Amino acid sequence: MQTIVLQEPGTLELTETAPPPEVLGQGDVLVRVHRVGICGTDIHAFAGEQPFFSYPRIIGHELGVEVLEVGGGVTNVEVGDRCAVEPYLSCGQCHACSVGRTNCCVDMKVLGVQTEGGMRELIVVPARLLHKSASLGYDALALVEMLGIGCHAVSRAAVAKGERVAVIGLGPIGLTAAQFALLAGAEVTGIDVSEERAASAKRLLGLDTLVITPGESLDEQWQAAKGGRPVKVFDVTGNRHSMQAAFQLPEHGGTLVFVGLVLGDVAFDDPNFHRREMTVMSSRNALPEDFRVILEHMEAGRIDPASWITHRCEVAELPGVFADWIKPEAKMLKGVVSFS
Repeated sequence: MQTIVLQEPGTLELTETAPPPEVLGQGDVLVRVHRVGICGTDIHAFAGEQPFFSYPRIIGHELGVEVLEVGGGVTNVEVGDRCAVEPYLSCGQCHACSVGRTNCCVDMKVLGVQTEGGMRELIVVPARLLHKSASLGYDALALVEMLGIGCHAVSRAAVAKGERVAVIGLGPIGLTAAQFALLAGAEVTGIDVSEERAASAKRLLGLDTLVITPGESLDEQWQAAKGGRPVKVFDVTGNRHSMQAAFQLPEHGGTLVFVGLVLGDVAFDDPNFHRREMTVMSSRNALPEDFRVILEHMEAGRIDPASWITHRCEVAELPGVFADWIKPEAKMLKGVVSFS
């Protein structure tokens, strides 16, 4: 079957791999992959900069799939169902799993990162990871995992109606955080160093934006433009300097959420941290309930999947176009790969 393998940094190959086993395990489901989203993980892995990654690897974890066959004990899906896939394989036994926080399992394996992914025609997954929709198409279903990152971050921070929120970094994941903060009824401002990304955020979400100058005080630039302070701040940049500067921004008693990940240490001024009695938290992956919330928003028309997709190709074309897609001038927000 057709499969995309990242053989080493910079080398994507379309290859043929063996089909899944004919006998399904208890609780497993065989699915046909129709759409795969390209995300930051794939881009960083292609560049050789993705932590927790080894080569060669079948990439792909943003999946829109069709159920072909169900194993014993499966009751949540049936043959023919269209589903989004929750790509987080958790152990079910560690402390995090035991308290329902499977998104940060101690032995987490994400499809396409620590284990083989879904950029192939057929894949076997546990039925519990499937989230079906009777009305959504495969394009929409392939976007659910990406949207889940922002949905989970906003849920974790308990963003409330009327709260003042800042989202630093208006790449795809920053936009998902802004999307769900807006859906929660917050007053949201997106912050970026790029006029172009700020303009894109305005077009996509109608987002209020602030373009800042790197190297100058984030707090002073915010105060000059907005006054007051945001209660909840999300840093989605994965940039150490931005993450450190973000400590300046929250209101006293406010919350700072790191959605982006940087390799290494992040330092902060302790008196400023204590004076404000800030809450600082990380947000990783998403939970099953986040997937259900996203599907409800999509089905109700509150999120338009088509507006997020900027690039498309068939699977056989991907090795030839991927390097061009990820160039800054390509302005890719979300690329989607189709299996005909």
